[in-house]
Amino acid sequence: MTEKKLAIIATKGTLDWAYPPFILASTAAALGYETEIFFTFYGLQLLKKDLNLQVSSLGNPGMPMPMPVPVLLQALPGMQSMMTMMMKQKMKSKGVASLEELRDLCQEAEVRLVACQMTVDLFEMDTKEFVEGVEYGGAATFFEFAGESDICLYI
Repeated sequence: MTEKKLAIIATKGTLDWAYPPFILASTAAALGYETEIFFTFYGLQLLKKDLNLQVSSLGNPGMPMPMPVPVLLQALPGMQSMMTMMMKQKMKSKGVASLEELRDLCQEAEVRLVACQMTVDLFEMDTKEFVEGVEYGGAATFFEFAGESDICLYI
């Protein structure tokens, strides 16, 4: 029996969008899937050693709030920091692993973390800011793996 494969494209660089690729990849690896996450555009933020990610309710009407907050108020200075702090507290109180822990778990489980070289070049990113073990490649690198994958997710 051949090993199943999971390919994930991570495109978002916010706190709330950082969890799905790492949770899904670490779970798939634990279930025996060969797994790769291809980080492109803002998803490259998830590869930085220092994860200082924010969450924003703007453009995300499904975000649960302790009380209704009009969209206009959500745009006020300081609201994004406050919402980020609230989200981090909620995650901690519910025992959800940190992003760093989830990313480490992925690396321990041999999930391939591939940074899009074109995007790194486009945004002139300093790869010294990335965690160890990151591979670099382009769309062709992703398709080589995704073309043989059983599941492909765009996050």
